Amino acid sequence: MLRLIAVFIVCAGAVTAQEWRALSGAEIAAALTDRSLTYPNATQHFYASGRTLYNAGQDSWGYWAVRGDQYCSQWPPGALWDCYDMAVMGDALRFVGADGSTTDGVYAQ
Repeated sequence: MLRLIAVFIVCAGAVTAQEWRALSGAEIAAALTDRSLTYPNATQHFYASGRTLYNAGQDSWGYWAVRGDQYCSQWPPGALWDCYDMAVMGDALRFVGADGSTTDGVYAQ
């Protein structure tokens, strides 16, 4: 009986031990190209053309690219690009800003 309990504890620990895994540039491109994410109050589509459409009640068009191992975006009329590290856990993607702030999204169905 103790062995059965020990096996259950080990298996349960493996299921709950899932953690965020950093993505490489190639993985970021594969994860985002022609895909849509949903956030708590918004959606975003990442077109293969490098355009991105963010909607939180109103459309906002920008640009996205992968530079090195980071996701980068630019939102007109601004000219600067902001870049983020990315991580994955299951169907969730996390954008990590230079200041350590995070934004999580999940794939839209």
